Amino acid sequence: MYLTKEEEKTLRGDDGETLRKMIEILVALGDIYGADALIPIKSAQVSGVSYKTIGDAGLEWISDLKGAVKVPTVLNPAGMDMNNWERLGIDPKFAAKQIEIIQAFGRLGIEPKCTCTPYYLNGFDVMYKDHLAWGESSAISFSNSVLGARTNREGGPSALAAALVGKTPDYGYHKAENRTPNLEIRVGFETGGSDYGALGYIAGKLAGNKIPLFKMNSVPEKDEMKMLGAAMAASGAVALYHIDGVTPEIKDKEFVYEKPAESIVIDRKEIEAVYETSGDPSIISDIVTIGCPHCSKAELQQLADLLEGKTVVKEFWIFTSRETAEQNADLVKLIEKSGAKVVCDTCMVVSPAANSFKRMMVNSGKAYAYVPSMCGLAATYGTAERCVKEATGVV
Repeated sequence: MYLTKEEEKTLRGDDGETLRKMIEILVALGDIYGADALIPIKSAQVSGVSYKTIGDAGLEWISDLKGAVKVPTVLNPAGMDMNNWERLGIDPKFAAKQIEIIQAFGRLGIEPKCTCTPYYLNGFDVMYKDHLAWGESSAISFSNSVLGARTNREGGPSALAAALVGKTPDYGYHKAENRTPNLEIRVGFETGGSDYGALGYIAGKLAGNKIPLFKMNSVPEKDEMKMLGAAMAASGAVALYHIDGVTPEIKDKEFVYEKPAESIVIDRKEIEAVYETSGDPSIISDIVTIGCPHCSKAELQQLADLLEGKTVVKEFWIFTSRETAEQNADLVKLIEKSGAKVVCDTCMVVSPAANSFKRMMVNSGKAYAYVPSMCGLAATYGTAERCVKEATGVV
């Protein structure tokens, strides 16, 4: 891999031990995947933030680093609401460690914004063909697919290394020739809302790490594409997908590709099978959660409307970024009037808060895929409307 004279100096250690370690990580990745050079990035998002996932070893590694990030950088969700962790019963010892982790990242110049939807943040704009180094699977999918930016599936260390160096190896999804679809998925029925999470849950298992091109009857909104991509990244390893006539890259006349040789069809019965347990009265969830990925303003508005005049009878947690919650304080107030809790900085997957429950109802294909393995809970899938009915007991 070609390095500039400045990059060679960094690799020798002339710019300090931390940067030497960071560029060493990037060069090793570049060598493994055949990159020819490092390229500048516009922003970074670092995963591996929750104490639940990185533990003391991760905290120690981050704490030993020195320096400052070269590009705007934010964090993946932490293991708790950083301002209101007691409300969900977080252990004080866990909270102390989580605070240490966020402070360690802060000393590197990283903004303490913990969200899986960084594209909603003010000043963190992403443009078509921007090169990024993002680490959260659903954010990677959204930036690649819906925004047409370019990022690989970065691990926590590689995203942090890219942030500190300001560059990433030029391979994988940074190359236009590696972004062409190699699987066609035909969806011959109308879809809407949480159907996209269920569709993504099924499609991810079928696609693995391929790049699907969807042929659909419906035109999804951005929040629906967020749900689709998040689920495919969780049930499979899809980091980029296209929707015929919808996503920006597939509409770009300069984007040349051949029709995928492999084609599959997903039918309505497969979607309905994901919903089945939510309609079974013998299966009762003792907690309901929404916001994986974090809720947008539109999703908060929908929940405020659905909860109007109702009172929850079981735990109902709604996850969003702190910035989104603060900008929509009126909606948060309306939601919490019902007894539901709007929670910031974290989610049901990376927090230990839900560990005492047995079954969780979600409207997210990503959560449906992760909750059983990462939280040890059974999961039930339903629409946002069905989730509100479950939480309020109003049928």
